[in-house]
Amino acid sequence: MIVKIRDEESGYNKNLFCIPKHYEEDLERVFIPHGLILDRTERLARDIMQDMGSHHIVALCVLKGGYKFFADLLDHIKALNQNGDKSVPVTVDFVRIKSYCNDSPTGKISIVGEELSTLNGKDIIETGRTMKALLLKIKDKKPRMVKVVSLLVKRTCRSPGYRPDYVGFEIPDKFVVGYALDYNEYFRDLNHICILKENAKEKYRSSGTTVQ
Repeated sequence: MIVKIRDEESGYNKNLFCIPKHYEEDLERVFIPHGLILDRTERLARDIMQDMGSHHIVALCVLKGGYKFFADLLDHIKALNQNGDKSVPVTVDFVRIKSYCNDSPTGKISIVGEELSTLNGKDIIETGRTMKALLLKIKDKKPRMVKVVSLLVKRTCRSPGYRPDYVGFEIPDKFVVGYALDYNEYFRDLNHICILKENAKEKYRSSGTTVQ
């Protein structure tokens, strides 16, 4: 099951939450609060452990934007390993993907690192092009199985229909930051997932390629 956030949802008043002062003027609203992210991540960990059976999990994190979700997901999996009726070994690896410039996909995908996995953790899937390119690399290694978990999936007409195996939230086509999701490397240190103001995009705009 997926938690779907409707198109008309505008999020929460940012003044109800703890926001770093250096970002207060840059954010429109809090879209998904940190506590809700953690609770949903715990549920995903339970679903993954139930489906994995006795398979050794090689967890591959897509950097940079996936690192917070990946770390919290593995913490929950570790807790289930320690306290549940069954446990499986878990090893980790990392891959870095560059596909964004400012708030738009570049059309060019750069993958750094190619070690492979049974569980692939990503922060957000928009068109699916990046993940499909990564999966082709992974399948060259002939893993026993590959499962993709993504915290966010965007509803967008640009998507060819790709869906990961596990999804935290399905969201409208909004550019969001926080919880390690960035805009030109800023906002990764924000706990909540938030909507960025348009004038903030100009403030932090870059001519280079960034990583979400």
